[in-house]
Amino acid sequence: MLLGKSLVSIFKLLNDKKISSKEVIDYFLKRIEKYNQKLNAYLTVNKSYKFKKDDKLRVPIAIKDNFCTKNIKTTASSKVLENFIPPYESTVTKRLLDASFFILGKTNLDAWAHGSSTETSDFGPTKNPWDLSRSPGGSSGGSAAVVSSYLAPAAIGSETAGSIRQPSAWSGIIGLKPTYGRVSRYGLIAMASSLDCPGPLTLTTEDAAFILKIIAGKDKFDATTVEFEVPDYFSKIKEKKKFIIGITEEYLEGVDDEIKEAFYQLIKILEKMGHQIKKIKLLSPKYAISVYTVIQRAEVSSNLARYDGLRYGNDRTFFGSEAKRRIMLGAYVLSYGYYDAYYKKAQKVRTLIIEDFKKVFKEVDLILAPTTPIPALKLGEFEKYPFFGEIMDILAEPAAISGICAISFPFGLTKKNNLPIGLQLMGRWFEEENILNLTYQIEKETDFLGVIKNGIKNYPD
Repeated sequence: MLLGKSLVSIFKLLNDKKISSKEVIDYFLKRIEKYNQKLNAYLTVNKSYKFKKDDKLRVPIAIKDNFCTKNIKTTASSKVLENFIPPYESTVTKRLLDASFFILGKTNLDAWAHGSSTETSDFGPTKNPWDLSRSPGGSSGGSAAVVSSYLAPAAIGSETAGSIRQPSAWSGIIGLKPTYGRVSRYGLIAMASSLDCPGPLTLTTEDAAFILKIIAGKDKFDATTVEFEVPDYFSKIKEKKKFIIGITEEYLEGVDDEIKEAFYQLIKILEKMGHQIKKIKLLSPKYAISVYTVIQRAEVSSNLARYDGLRYGNDRTFFGSEAKRRIMLGAYVLSYGYYDAYYKKAQKVRTLIIEDFKKVFKEVDLILAPTTPIPALKLGEFEKYPFFGEIMDILAEPAAISGICAISFPFGLTKKNNLPIGLQLMGRWFEEENILNLTYQIEKETDFLGVIKNGIKNYPD
């Protein structure tokens, strides 16, 4: 009865009293017990719920294990925080709990969110539900895997430079990166504070809109959140809109042929739907790699300085090799004599990327591009690349660097290995309703070529 049901559908079943919260939560706990061992997607499963007759409805959701959850272990997939139990709730999880959600468990990630394959986790890699020999992407790989295999109807992830969109693409689901400042970072274990964005990973566009409405908005605990009114995304996605959609050759360089084929297939469909496609010129995504590498490492070295073993967790000898590399490089680019040469220059190029998007968004409403240059790689491949994450996230990084909103959705499978293909839409700052609206139109027109439904079929009850 429940297999494959969207979050919104489950809420309706509960409101109509066709099923109880206990039945829903027990259903997912049984699926986790059945499949999690081979996927290694959950690090902590929450079995603590006490059911009362007069209790309000509760709908399950999975949370990436870098969001602080009161009385539920939060590790950031690092042995530094192996036994850390936060005494407070992140703003994102508090808003979800206040809106009748139940935290099913905490999902695996690259340790401290440093990576794009979930292989730097100190608790072992998560497997891709489509092919257990492959990576689900990262750093929100655990969150993507639990949604793709229906071990949760939805999940929360965080993105610094592709960490929601890239695993969503590789795992065949929807991943939304809101505008920087739209969703509070309070209680999210910081990686790069000027880039981090919490967001949902879901099975439907409706679910992404539904969750965003709950978690978005000004937060007194996070000065980077904005006072802007939060639209009713759920109703706005159903408005009939026609868009001018920009496409650029710069985002197709070095992209796998089958992903390009899916990209051009969607362009034809969008034109038939009445949307206008316009060729545009953007700065090459390769510049975002350099900017991101410098800024992210600098902010990492600052943020991880607090984990000294004195306040909480284990001492610094428990840091993994990836964290150590990033701390060292970050300290170097911030050091005397190198700050101007690297960090300051990176911030100047970041401004150029922002201005480039501003110019283009005067011509078009949205930008369409592939999410990743290639489909999911085999586990272990990341070791061949010193900057694996940056290479895999190259098409996602410009949106992250500039702070605009973006969404990834599945669009077909590769013929060679039957792996999901992800495409993305990028929109203006604080115009999430537009990228959600067009994604919803694509979903209704194409059903994402059956990718999401077929993924769930691989994991029967």
